[in-house]
Parts: sequence; structure tokens; C-alpha cells
Amino acid sequence: QVQLVESGGGLVQPGGSLRLSCAASGIIFSMNAMAWYRQAPGKQRELVAVIFSGGSTDYADSVKGRFTISRDNAKNTVNLQMNSLNPEDTAVYYCNAQRRASIYWGQGTQVTVSS
Repeated sequence: QVQLVESGGGLVQPGGSLRLSCAASGIIFSMNAMAWYRQAPGKQRELVAVIFSGGSTDYADSVKGRFTISRDNAKNTVNLQMNSLNPEDTAVYYCNAQRRASIYWGQGTQVTVSS
């Protein structure tokens, strides 16, 4: 069974940067897509960024130009580089993997943007 573990969350000031990592027990190269979602208190979980098996990426409009999703097949990890953070980025960030009909989720890592 695929296991996903997020890390890298924490407290950062507005305008700062943070890098999240997702370690997968499975082979991420075999996944159709790897993604980062986030969920703020009282809000619905939303897609932040996705990277497909072919390497193409897509981002939510709210983070485009500020966030970058990447994949490291050798380390079997997926990363999310977050720059120019603002308070609305505060949320629990979840790693997500999809392969055929299977969907996997990590436990999440808290990101708090505050001065």
C-alpha cells in the first residue's frame, strides 16, 4: 500500500518562503499524478498544484507564479516550493497521489503565515 508523509510545514512571515516535501513509500513515477491540496479552517479542501506522470504541471490561480511543484524520482519525493507567502496561504497542506482508480492521501502538514 502506498504511504505518503508530508514535512516542511511551519510558521513563516508574510512574504517569506517555505518548501514542503512529500515522501512516498510507493514509486511516484508509476503514479498518473501527484498533487498538493490545502484546507484552511472552515473552508473546503482545494487543489493547489499537480504534476502529471509526463512532467506537466498546473496550479491554482491563487498560487500561480508563487508556488512550484516538482518531483524527484531518485528520492521518491514530491516537493512544493512556496514563495511570497501571504496569510491566505495558511492551511493544512496535503500530499495526494493518483493511480488508475486508486487515490492516496498524506496526513497533512500545517503552514501558518503570520507576522
